Amino acid sequence: MKHSGFKFICLIIWACIAVFSAQGQQGQFGQQVLESRLLDSFNGDDDALYVWKAESSRFISPIRDPDGNIIQDANGNAQAYPILAYIDTWPAAAFGYFRAPDSPPLRSLGINGQFDRRGYNWMDIYPTLADDPDGKPYEIQIPGRVLNIDLWAWGANLRYYIEVFVRDYRGVVYPLRLGDITYNGWRNLRVNVPATIPQFRRTLPSYAGLTFVKFRIWTQPTEMVNNFYIYFKQLKVLTDMYMPLYDGNELADPSYVDLLWSGN
Repeated sequence: MKHSGFKFICLIIWACIAVFSAQGQQGQFGQQVLESRLLDSFNGDDDALYVWKAESSRFISPIRDPDGNIIQDANGNAQAYPILAYIDTWPAAAFGYFRAPDSPPLRSLGINGQFDRRGYNWMDIYPTLADDPDGKPYEIQIPGRVLNIDLWAWGANLRYYIEVFVRDYRGVVYPLRLGDITYNGWRNLRVNVPATIPQFRRTLPSYAGLTFVKFRIWTQPTEMVNNFYIYFKQLKVLTDMYMPLYDGNELADPSYVDLLWSGN
């Protein structure tokens, strides 16, 4: 009898949590204007806003030439995996199999990696501004209040998985598991953003969007890690762009307030 009562209480608590989460996803203001927004196409166009770079954990392999010699850069430093490049390939499920001869190029971000040993190795893929000569990491502002994040990823049936890192307005960073890539070919991966991650303030200005920080690719300790390939295409979000209107709502816009007060 006591066991049944305990199960009933647990069921009630679970239902309350589910209702709370669902309400959180319905938006702070009871209304939603849902839009799909592209953060980056990974097409490598000349006018692209971002250049993607990579860092890896300690057991990353050096890059060698066909004779086995370690390749060095102009400063004499050893070059190491991963290698990033824009490759002429794409998911047919999203763009079709064939392209017209006069169509603009369609590419994906290719990642060629290799580690010296198996284990929980990781590889970070992060954006930098294309016009930044120092190539410092740059966080992409996500518009609106994001509900989910999705990415087309090509996998080679290796036991790896991908995380997405986002930062809230307080500076807290959250890893979200986008999904395993233990499959063959292209697949659309998606992760819902939990309602427990704050995306608004109680006080004005209420908007407090997230920023995209990076991807992290993890290798499982029993999986091979020599000379693998992964491809990314189209980083997108489904986001709530609804903003309530009220008398004086422009005074909640920090840029407008700065303009008003600039002469005082």
